[in-house]
Amino acid sequence: MTMKRILVVDNEAKMRRILELSLKSMGHEVEQAGDGQEALAKIESGSFDLVLTDLRMPRLDGIGLLAALRDADNDIPVIVMTAYGTIETAVAAMKVGAADYIIRPFEMETIEMAVTRALTMQVVQRENRFLKDEVSRGWGDFVGTSHAMQSLYELLQQVAPTRSSVFVVGETGTGKELVARAIHVASGRSGLFVPINCAAIPADLLESELFGHVKGAFTGAVRDRIGKCELASGGTLFLDEITEMPIGLQAKLLRVLQESVIEKVGANAATPVDLRVVAATNRDPLHSVDAGLLRRDLYFRLNVVRVDVPLLRDRRDDIPLLVDYFVQKYSAELSRSPPRLSPEALGMLESYAWPGNVRELENLIERAMVLCRGDLITAAYLPAELRPEQVAAVRPPVAPATAQPLPQSLALRPQVDELERRLIEAALDSAGKNKAAAARLLEISERALWYKIKRYGLT
Repeated sequence: MTMKRILVVDNEAKMRRILELSLKSMGHEVEQAGDGQEALAKIESGSFDLVLTDLRMPRLDGIGLLAALRDADNDIPVIVMTAYGTIETAVAAMKVGAADYIIRPFEMETIEMAVTRALTMQVVQRENRFLKDEVSRGWGDFVGTSHAMQSLYELLQQVAPTRSSVFVVGETGTGKELVARAIHVASGRSGLFVPINCAAIPADLLESELFGHVKGAFTGAVRDRIGKCELASGGTLFLDEITEMPIGLQAKLLRVLQESVIEKVGANAATPVDLRVVAATNRDPLHSVDAGLLRRDLYFRLNVVRVDVPLLRDRRDDIPLLVDYFVQKYSAELSRSPPRLSPEALGMLESYAWPGNVRELENLIERAMVLCRGDLITAAYLPAELRPEQVAAVRPPVAPATAQPLPQSLALRPQVDELERRLIEAALDSAGKNKAAAARLLEISERALWYKIKRYGLT
C-alpha cells in the first residue's frame, strides 16, 4: 500500500508517540493532535487519509469529532480507540460512521491490521461509487451481426490485448464509448475504465480534472483531489472528444503518454501512472490537425490503431436486432410485456437515414414504448418525420444526369426523395414488378421497399 497521511488524536502524549512510531514503520506519514478540537483544525488546514482517535478526550471527544466530520460531509475513515469499551459506545461510534472500534489494551498488530483494513476499504468504496456512476450512464452492449459489425469485432479482438493507444472515430451516437469499454474489458487490465468528456468540462477546470490538484493550488481547492489519469492507472483512460481539449493542455497530455508521469496542479513532484489511452472524436482527425484543433505529435501518439465505428445507416440489417434489444430493455424498465412492431413501423425504421445513429434509435424506441398502451407499436407511435403522410406532396423536378440548370429550390431532401423514387421505379421495372428481386437490386430489405412504395404512392 502506498504511503498515506494519518492523524493520531489522543490526549496522552505517550500513546500518540507509540502509535506514530508504529504507523511510520508501516510507511505512513503521521501527525498528532491532543483532542478533537485540535484535530478538526488540522483537518481543516491539511489533507488526511485516515484518523485514529481516542474516545474520551477533553473539549471534544472521539464521537464528537466523528460527528463533526460527517456533518461537514467529510468521508475520511475514522478508527475509534477506547479503554472504556461497552456495547453501547461501540454501537454509538458505528452509527456515527466509524470505520472500526478498538478496545484498549491492544497489540500494535491489531492497530496495524485495522489501519490497513480501513485504508483498503476506502479505496474499494471509492471505486465502487465510481463504477456505479459509470454503469448508470451505460446504454447496453454491442448488438449487430452485419458485415460492418463483424469487421469491427475482429479488429477489437486484435487490438484489445495490446497496450497500444487507440483512436476511435465515428459520428455522434454510433457508440464510441461502447467501443472503448469493450477494448478495456477485453484487455485484461485490472484497473478502472475512466471516461472523461473533454467537451463537457470548462477549459480552466479540465487540467485539474485530468491530473488532479493539491490543496490550495487555486481558489476553491480546499483539499487534495485525485485526477482521472491517476484514477485510471492500471486501467484505461477514455478521452472523448479529444479535439475539444485546449492545445496547451494537449502538450501536457503528450508528456504523460511519453513519460508515464503526471504533475498535479500545484504539486512539485511527479506521480507515476500506468495508462492505456483510448481517444475518440466525431471529427476527421487529420482535418482537425490541419485546422489546429489537434496537435500533430499527439495525433500520431494516439493514432497507433484507428477504429472507425460504422454508421447505423450503413448496417441496416442490424436494425431489427437493435429494435428488439431496446424493446426488451425498456419493457423491463417499465415492468410490462414487450410489444411487437408492425411491419409498416419496422419498414419505416429500416428506411430512415438515422442522422443520430443508434442513440437516436434507442430514444425513438423508448418514446414509442412510453406512448404505446397495447401490444403493438404501429406507425402512429413513431415521429412525424418518419410517417409517409408527412412527405411533401409536391417536389420540384430533379435535373437529369446530363448537364442541366439547377432547380429553383436547393433543398436537399426533396431532390433526394425524387431520385430515390426514380431508382425504385427503375428497379421494379427491371425486376418485372417482383418486389423481392427489386429489393435485392436496391440492396435494401423487402420491408423497407414496401414502405417506400407506399410512401411514394407507387403501384
